[in-house]
Amino acid sequence: MSSENLPVAKGFRLALLQMLVSRHKQENLAHARELVSRAAQNGAQLVSLPECFNCPYGTQYFGEYAETVPGETSTTIAALAAEHRITIIGGSIPERSGDRLFNTSLVFGPDGKLCGKFRKMHLFDIDIPGKITFKESETLSPGEELTDFTTPFCKVGIAICYDLRFPELTRLYADRGCHLLVCPGAFNMTTGPVHWELLQRARAVDNQMFVATVSPARDETASYVAWGHSTVSSPWGDVVAKAGHGEEIVYADIDLNRVEEVRRQIPVRIQRRCELYHSLAAAKPQ
Repeated sequence: MSSENLPVAKGFRLALLQMLVSRHKQENLAHARELVSRAAQNGAQLVSLPECFNCPYGTQYFGEYAETVPGETSTTIAALAAEHRITIIGGSIPERSGDRLFNTSLVFGPDGKLCGKFRKMHLFDIDIPGKITFKESETLSPGEELTDFTTPFCKVGIAICYDLRFPELTRLYADRGCHLLVCPGAFNMTTGPVHWELLQRARAVDNQMFVATVSPARDETASYVAWGHSTVSSPWGDVVAKAGHGEEIVYADIDLNRVEEVRRQIPVRIQRRCELYHSLAAAKPQ
C-alpha cells in the first residue's frame, strides 16, 4: 500500500521511514539522510524515523550507543529538517542524561530547531515463557512528561512503542487537541502479529484521531527481530497505509477533515461521563 506517487489530499503528507538498522551508527545516520531526502522529494511534510534508528534495539546496546542532546544524531536530524524545510520525528535514540539513560524521541521543525522531546514513559518489561523475555528497566529510566507539538496542519502527540498499550496516554493527547499520534515502535515477532495493528486501530477509534506507527525493517539476523508493518490508521479505525516487513517508505495523505467528521458523527468525546466514572471508581465494592 506504499506509493511514492499518491495524489495529495487536503491536509498534509506523512512519511514513515521503515529503515533497516545496522550496528554502525554512521551507516545508520547516512541511511536516514538518504531516506529523509527521498521522502521530502516525494512531497512529505512530516517524516518519522523508527524506534532506535541509529543503533540496534537491545538493553546490551543502549549504553554503548547513548548520546547526550544535543549530540551527533540530533545535530544530523536538525540539519535535515532545515535543509528540506520539513518536520522530522527522529524515531527514538538512547539518550544519556547525567547518570541515566532514556529511550527518547526528538522532533525538529522546518527551521531545524528542536520543537519536542519525548522520553518513553512505559518501559518494555515482559516475560512470555518460551517466547520472549525483555526488561528495558535494566538500563533505561522512564519519562514523566507528555510531548505534543504544533505544525501548520495540526497538533501531534508522541509515544514510543510499549506506550501504545496504555490508553490513558493517548486519551490525554486527544484531550490536549492532538489530531495525530505518531508512535515509533519495534514490536517483536511474538507480540507484533497479534497486537501491533490491533492496538493502533484501537487507539485511533478510542480517540477518533489518526495513529501512525513506524517500525524498523525486519532483520532476521538481529538479536531482536522487529515485526515491521509500519501503519497509519484513521479516526474511523481503518488502515489507510501499511508496509510489509522489509525496508520501505510508507506515505499517507492525512485529511484532517476526517477527524472532525468522525467526531461529529459519533460524539463520544462529549458523551463521556467522567464524573460518574470517578465516583464509581472511588466507591467501595458491595
